[in-house]
Amino acid sequence: MREIKIDTSFIEYDSLEEMETDVQDLMLRAVEIRKKAYAPYSKFRVGAAILLENNKIILGSNQENAAYPSGLCAERTAVFSAGALFPDVAIKAIAISASSDIKCTDQPIPPCGACRQSLFEYEVKQSQPIAMYCMGSEGKVIKTASITNILPFYFDKNVL
Repeated sequence: MREIKIDTSFIEYDSLEEMETDVQDLMLRAVEIRKKAYAPYSKFRVGAAILLENNKIILGSNQENAAYPSGLCAERTAVFSAGALFPDVAIKAIAISASSDIKCTDQPIPPCGACRQSLFEYEVKQSQPIAMYCMGSEGKVIKTASITNILPFYFDKNVL
């Protein structure tokens, strides 16, 4: 028997204003698309903005459905759109902003498990890391240099 230790690190910014201008712009795009989320059931709105290597920005917001499993998260809406529109262009970064109509979301909110797996799949496909930035509706922002940092014990095509 042996212990396996997995280390990861994140960068925490106290606010959006501490970040580089291009990342601020990407996050502001996530904030704007978040406002267009269709979230009549959860009242939880998420926006995602993906920056591609060709400098195109792909947006996505969560889209709920009365048949709950039929909805789709913002991160997957954006990454699947990027994959459909630009299948051979690498993803450089994703910015995610989440808010609630019910309570304040002033801490960074990471993607759900399904979104982590979907983002990871694209990172594996392109053989290079995807930087990820997460925030609530305001306040601190967390950056990670790779999706593997939020999904360290992962499932990928190599086990199939």
